Amino acid sequence: MSRVDDLQRVLSSGIVAILRAPSAEQLVPVAEALYRGGIEVLEVTFTVPGAADVIRDLCRSMGDKMLLGAGTILDTETARTAILSGAEFLVSPSVNVDVIRLAHRYDKLMLTGAYTPTEVVTAWDAGADVVKLFPAEIGGPALLKALRGPLPQVRFLPTGGVNLQTLPNWLEAGACAVGMGSSLVDPAAMKRGDFAAIEATARQYVELYRSTRARLQGA
Repeated sequence: MSRVDDLQRVLSSGIVAILRAPSAEQLVPVAEALYRGGIEVLEVTFTVPGAADVIRDLCRSMGDKMLLGAGTILDTETARTAILSGAEFLVSPSVNVDVIRLAHRYDKLMLTGAYTPTEVVTAWDAGADVVKLFPAEIGGPALLKALRGPLPQVRFLPTGGVNLQTLPNWLEAGACAVGMGSSLVDPAAMKRGDFAAIEATARQYVELYRSTRARLQGA
């Protein structure tokens, strides 16, 4: 699919699940549990040992059922490795113009991390498809609302500080989607292999996201 199609998929889904783990052993069943719970977009961070192999395994097991991406992309070498492994989108924690250019060269969606107004504008001017507001928990929804005042054209995806209590607040502040790691995938549940709990939590988030979005659209 094209970058434009993948962007629409992220915006339609609204939730990007972020998988981090000290080992890669359980990430495929975790991804399957998230999918059963309604999650359709998944980011595997390159802090996971053997992240490229994990992405390849997920591509084989999940096929087109989920949009798979790679996170913690700090340089063009890692970006190219991720793309060759099957990643359809890239996520960085900071602004790297060269990474944005490489992603677009291969028609891949780019979610670029930024926090300050200068970083946000730099990322957007460089062509970032979505600005990942990070670390979002520091400023909270109030920061997003303040940034959206002078920058209403920017698509913001807050990552950090998104949970069942704050999710509606982020959407009300103008988030186009949200990114979630441990609040969505409980490390303890992952460690004990409780995939039913992971699926149930995912379903909670998906239902809350959809009901909040419907309420805001009807307001």
